[in-house]
Amino acid sequence: MTVPQWLDWAQRLQAIAQTGLHFTQEAFDRERFAAIQEIAAEMMAAQSDAEVETVRGWFGMQAGYTTPKVDVRGVVIHDGRMLLAREKLDGGRWTLPGGWADVGESPSVAAEREILEEAGYQAKAVKLLAFYDRNKHPHPYYPFHAYKVFFRCDLVDERQNLAPNVETEETGWFTEAELDGLELSIGRVTLAQLRHFFDHARHPEWPTDFD
Repeated sequence: MTVPQWLDWAQRLQAIAQTGLHFTQEAFDRERFAAIQEIAAEMMAAQSDAEVETVRGWFGMQAGYTTPKVDVRGVVIHDGRMLLAREKLDGGRWTLPGGWADVGESPSVAAEREILEEAGYQAKAVKLLAFYDRNKHPHPYYPFHAYKVFFRCDLVDERQNLAPNVETEETGWFTEAELDGLELSIGRVTLAQLRHFFDHARHPEWPTDFD
């Protein structure tokens, strides 16, 4: 397990508190769940660079029964090169096109949409490469539990039509050897994961990876 013990505890406490606040109407119980949520916020703030008020704000935006968030990414490898995009919101670092899954949208369609929106290419999801628990991979700390879903996608049209957007600065195609020279958005994808997806391209018979 890659996630530190304190973060695992804090995530689980926050999940218990959020779910409890959603279901209970009894004032005494709500006070107790609110207290548990405050402990989780204080734990995260104490072990990270975030102020406790910031963490409280993150928690305050969550409601309902607690479930993991779902991050969907599209893996396009064409002529030995992988499609990546530079994220405006992460200092111009490179990542696979993707983002949080939207309600009412299947994950494969979400991956196709993200490729079109962030990289300007029409693609078709053809295989689920990996379904990962974010906590079990060397991503930076994140206050909530999340799953990461990676689809292999084939280009439908090799022509690029990238409209201006608020997420990406530019796109590029990179060989596996060129990955070492890139500054990656490791909150979104790691170098080891990108290399593994090149391995998948060389071995299409491999099954889906999962945690």
